[in-house]
Amino acid sequence: MRRSWLALFGVVALVELVGVALESTPTQWLAKPLLAPLLLAYLWDRRRRVDPVAVGLVAATAGDVALLVPGQAAFLAGMGCFLVTQIAFLTAFLRHRRPPVAALVGYLLAWAGANALLWGSLGALRLPVLGYSLALSLMAAAAAGVSRRTAAGGALFLVSDLLIGVGAAGGAFPGRDLLVMTTYAAALLLITTGWVAATARRPARPASPAEAAQPVS
Repeated sequence: MRRSWLALFGVVALVELVGVALESTPTQWLAKPLLAPLLLAYLWDRRRRVDPVAVGLVAATAGDVALLVPGQAAFLAGMGCFLVTQIAFLTAFLRHRRPPVAALVGYLLAWAGANALLWGSLGALRLPVLGYSLALSLMAAAAAGVSRRTAAGGALFLVSDLLIGVGAAGGAFPGRDLLVMTTYAAALLLITTGWVAATARRPARPASPAEAAQPVS
């Protein structure tokens, strides 16, 4: 069943990308809200307990639904949900291992540069984007301390949301929405599977006959 969850995720992600490419709102409503829940089911199947990554996936589901609704209020609600996602992921990753200093410095410099470039075009979204993007950048840096797979997922999450920020600043371009969803779906997949792999419990090595025969002091 574990592989089935990922296979279903792949099918749903493909349907979502087709819906985005065709600008089919019903298709996106059908597929997008299922992306994070399928990965949540995979995570539960592997770990059988709720952790901050699971909480982040629940918040991502709410954010995905909110962002399907047009309007700035819904956009801000979606950003708030994904802020919870970033904080939850960040919490999980920091508990696991400290991020590399180079990754932290690099992502903070990228955060400062991106906000400086978009600042004049974001209007009322300036402060919300500033705060959210800081949490996102810290999450991506922390993901680099878990594994290469989660590091790639964190980087793709940042790219996806940067593209959303570019669109909010009036910098839309052909294929942007499709690129946003492609990088987002890949980010969730890499983060979830990378987290499972990094935190999997290794089975205890069975004692050899000689070790078993030794008396316990």
